[in-house]
Amino acid sequence: MSRLNRTDRPYDLVLFGATGFVGTLTARYLAAHAPEDLRWAVAGRDERRLERLRESLPGGEDVGVLRADVREPATLRALAEHARVVATTVGPYVLYGEELVAACADTGADYVDLTGEPEFVDLMYVRHDARARETGARLVHACGFDSVPHDLGAYFTVRQLPEGVPLTVDGYVTADAAFSGGTLASALNQMARGGRMLAAARERARYEPRLPGRRVAAPLGAPRFAGEVGAWALPLPTIDAQVVRRSARAMERYGPGFRYRHYAAVKHLPVALGGVAAAGALAVAAQVPAVRHRLSDLLRPGDGPSEERRAKSWFTVRFVGEGGGRRVFTEVAGGDPGYDETAKMFAEAALSLAFDDLPPTAGQVTTAQAMGDALIERLRAAGITFRVAAVRRGRP
Repeated sequence: MSRLNRTDRPYDLVLFGATGFVGTLTARYLAAHAPEDLRWAVAGRDERRLERLRESLPGGEDVGVLRADVREPATLRALAEHARVVATTVGPYVLYGEELVAACADTGADYVDLTGEPEFVDLMYVRHDARARETGARLVHACGFDSVPHDLGAYFTVRQLPEGVPLTVDGYVTADAAFSGGTLASALNQMARGGRMLAAARERARYEPRLPGRRVAAPLGAPRFAGEVGAWALPLPTIDAQVVRRSARAMERYGPGFRYRHYAAVKHLPVALGGVAAAGALAVAAQVPAVRHRLSDLLRPGDGPSEERRAKSWFTVRFVGEGGGRRVFTEVAGGDPGYDETAKMFAEAALSLAFDDLPPTAGQVTTAQAMGDALIERLRAAGITFRVAAVRRGRP
């Protein structure tokens, strides 16, 4: 690993897709909370909209403006060359994201995104991890609600358990929130690409190194009533469990044997059954292009919940970890998961890469692997809860 010299780059951080819904929230968060000496810029394809955004930000006169377009790879290369860290909200990433990942990997710029798309993450590992390791670039995907609370929450739970023994962690997600047009478009696009998603996962598996002497698994699990949290547990086939698994593969602190399962926690059985039926119907509808496009038109990219709706939104992820005769209950919680807290997590992850004293990593890495304790402390300071709820005697 030979990190390129990036200290002479004009910006510590460039936010690409800054005029979108989450991009604007992230820009506002940075303007309000970033250190005064942060050198940063907003980027996108419409300079006039970027200028209007800059004018609306406190201290916006010090924020740079860069034009970049996913259809013009040279502009993405120039963006990466200008930044120590590139943060992008432009999705669906499997359609629009690869050129920027390639530019960052090639120029040694650190990269963060908000993807929840397993196919995209797997393809980027296969195609760009090796080059990023050569240049020292850290490629960190899923830096919003997908998958920061789950990845860092599992890491935080493991830290409360004994070392050198097999460990198990289960995560249970509850939330009350609305979603935006961009989120809907990404979800529908993923549902329509099941075969390609599976092919990308298989290709990645051929490249991933083996783990001699260690075993890590993230099985889907089965629906059940989880007495430990007093709710029905429905398996969540999202990217989150995959990210936790990759953190566990990368760090021996997760023990010689580690298993993680990821669930939605629903109090009432009829609600749980209704949620399963609705998700199944949406997945079937997404296979028909005309229906998928009609559903996408219900919420256009750039549209999202109002400030009043977001103020009422919240999330809680409860974890149950066990190993070495110890059982621990932990919790990660915050406000609006999809937007306000996602913008916070996203911005703080980028700032952590730019300024914190972090472990030496490169290539495609997870938030726990790359930032771990430093990012947890940043998020705690920003109002997101990480706490130990209880510790009990577990199975020996």
